[in-house]
Amino acid sequence: MASAGPRTAPSLRRSRTAPAPGPRPGPAPGAARDRRRTPARIWALPPVVVLALVFLYPLGLVVRESLTPGAYGDVLTSQAFREALTTTVLLAVGATAGCLVLGFTLAVVIAFVPFPGGRAVARFIDVFLSFPSFLITLALLFVYGTVGIANGLWTDVTGAAEGPFRFLATPWGVLLAEITYFTPFVMRPLLAAFSQLDTAQLEVASSLGARPARVVRQVVLPEALPALAAGGSLVLVMCLNEFGIVLFTGAKGVTTLPMLVYGKAILESDYPAACVVAVVNIAISVGLYALYRGVSRRAGAQR
Repeated sequence: MASAGPRTAPSLRRSRTAPAPGPRPGPAPGAARDRRRTPARIWALPPVVVLALVFLYPLGLVVRESLTPGAYGDVLTSQAFREALTTTVLLAVGATAGCLVLGFTLAVVIAFVPFPGGRAVARFIDVFLSFPSFLITLALLFVYGTVGIANGLWTDVTGAAEGPFRFLATPWGVLLAEITYFTPFVMRPLLAAFSQLDTAQLEVASSLGARPARVVRQVVLPEALPALAAGGSLVLVMCLNEFGIVLFTGAKGVTTLPMLVYGKAILESDYPAACVVAVVNIAISVGLYALYRGVSRRAGAQR
């Protein structure tokens, strides 16, 4: 019995000092990351394939068709292309300027001049943005067309055989339709900017005796410049690509780049020339869209 104690004590000491079993080694961090990344790549593959088939492949066909030998030289040196490019730029710049002036004026009235139904008008602007462009043109045709309401009233009152309102079939009619349709695209960002404007600045300027025109010029306009630039850039891009308004007004003497593409492809079956014009139009639009994105980012940073 006495000899059992010395033999068991070392075994107890060894059991007390023995290290506890550690956790089992897991997989390497890189392997876990690879398992997490692989499903993401698989899920991203279907939309990329759809985008390539629906958009990139047809665009590639257009670019390849435009590379027909001599196509760029024949189209870019033709008088029809130069006239269409000039008409497109003039209409787009004119419509953008008109939208900026009219949109700023209407936005100031809606935001700072209290009148019954002001909120309803502001909400209607959001609804108006969803309207197709040909609908506005069709409404203008009902009012100012050859057999529209205005000409009908004129002939009823004067007894004339026909009315004087025939400007819709001219560049001025296209310009009016584009300004009417695209002005809300300028008003929307302006109203958003005006909603964040500190009204205390307006009250201080008014208390110091500044007239409303001076308040608008020195207080409201500087705050609205980023929104004006963003809205104007967007309208410029959309006007360059507008097709429905020009087509529905029936302005035969007005040929823009989209109308030239339509004429070359559908009416003349000259697909290389149509693709050349389309590629030029896409290049201009992408450049202006990059400008619009840059202006929008600056406008967001300044807010």
